[in-house]
Amino acid sequence: MPAQPRVHAIDSPYAWRMTVIGFVTCFFVFGIVYSFGAFFKPLAEEFGANRAGTSTIFAITAAVYNALGFASGWLSDRCGPRRVMLVGALAMGAGLCATAVAPTLGVAYLTYGLGVGVGVAFTYIPALALVGGWFARRRNTAMGLAVSGTGVGTLLLVPLVAAMIGWCGWRQSYVLMGIVAMLALGSCAMLAEAAPPSPVSTMAQRNHHLIRSADFARLYLAFVLASISIYVPFVYLPDFAESRGVSTVAAAALVGFVGGASIVGRLGLGPIADRVGIFPIFKASLLMLAGSFAIWPLAHSYATLVLFAVVMGAAYGGMVSLSPTLAAELFGVEDLGTTLGALYSSSAISALAGPPLVGYAIDHGGSYLWAAAMGGGAGLIGFCILIPLRSSETLAPVLLPVK
Repeated sequence: MPAQPRVHAIDSPYAWRMTVIGFVTCFFVFGIVYSFGAFFKPLAEEFGANRAGTSTIFAITAAVYNALGFASGWLSDRCGPRRVMLVGALAMGAGLCATAVAPTLGVAYLTYGLGVGVGVAFTYIPALALVGGWFARRRNTAMGLAVSGTGVGTLLLVPLVAAMIGWCGWRQSYVLMGIVAMLALGSCAMLAEAAPPSPVSTMAQRNHHLIRSADFARLYLAFVLASISIYVPFVYLPDFAESRGVSTVAAAALVGFVGGASIVGRLGLGPIADRVGIFPIFKASLLMLAGSFAIWPLAHSYATLVLFAVVMGAAYGGMVSLSPTLAAELFGVEDLGTTLGALYSSSAISALAGPPLVGYAIDHGGSYLWAAAMGGGAGLIGFCILIPLRSSETLAPVLLPVK
């Protein structure tokens, strides 16, 4: 008789392999995306564009991957993560390589915005749903470990990319990044395996109703505002630092510090949330994110810029790591990819509105104080919107016995 395939259980040692896949996916996806700040000045000089025009490349990219998150999550839930992630790997590599030969800024909007945007959407959301589906008891910890790949990737890849641009130019750098992204993310896709079926939950019949609930609307709007706070430093912090006389590599390293500090938030807040509760910790992270922008106007030295990057990064990392578990607690784990995709589509709005509006304000106001004011103000309003949000027994998943 042919050997029967081994069946792995949720929360088993095999599940941690999926966490590693999630980590590596986040490492390359956001290590590459958040290196955009290192390309900001070379792109602006190459195409003769102002800040608003150059930042629109990132805005389109973020809008695309957040808007397509719902579709990628739905496809991952129904077709499995492997095929969806393979599409994302190919799109990411092709988009970066095509941007390397873009003759105009308009073409870069298309190649980078669509290629990298689709690449992120079709790898990141399926990877999160993959990890979330393999865990029940240790979901906070597993999610924290997986999304910490974003922080590690930002910490290591952004300064490396800045040095690579200085060595071979921005066009050749995009080619190298495209090849690496396609190989690394393609390998993750081939190793991804959907979780075994979990016990049926009454939430499966109520997800659509809950997504239309007041709690979902409140969380969605808060995410729109919080994402503006997150995007502003990734786009403008290196350029601001260079305007203060900081070298190109050291300015790009600030984004790396954001990523490094986010690792602390991603890994440290999950266990705390397990004990204290996810709702107060998530709200505290958002308040800390908003408050970090008070440091920006005081940044008269590189050390102060590093302080801002560390505080902002720790808060942002905590929010990102806790948001999938927050969604799972509110709306259940069934079709988690679809739920996360719907929730993260909120960031498409902030991506299209935030960086270009901030760039316009800087160009016409002549001061980076606009970046600090708009970033901090958006985060503070988002925190106020979330104050009423709390756990409710009526929203908790009720597991039914397996027949």
